Amino acid sequence: MNWAMVLLGAAIGAPLRYTIDRAVQSRHDTVFPWGTFTVNVTACAILGFLTGAATATTVPQPLQHLVGTGLCGALSTYSTFSFETLRLAETGSRYFAFANAAVSVVAGLGTAFLATALATALLG
Repeated sequence: MNWAMVLLGAAIGAPLRYTIDRAVQSRHDTVFPWGTFTVNVTACAILGFLTGAATATTVPQPLQHLVGTGLCGALSTYSTFSFETLRLAETGSRYFAFANAAVSVVAGLGTAFLATALATALLG
């Protein structure tokens, strides 16, 4: 059953990632990968909230597999983040490459921390 929940979550997360990425990036006229940044921070928020909820109360394991591993695993994309950062550096946009790496890590960790605290406060 767990693998089915992961599969279902991924089937939702992957097209959602693509749709959000394209929608966000099309609204910006810059080389900075705002679409990838947005989906990664969103996945951090969802996973952080799920973690806080699981700490504060009982979250059924199938839901953890559906949302945590499946949805967030397919929604976030470390490989695209890495590729886009490398391409920025290779094409002379070193400032954007550094900013992408630094801001993505800080925003992702900060968002996960805040979402975990929010879930714990709301459900604890």
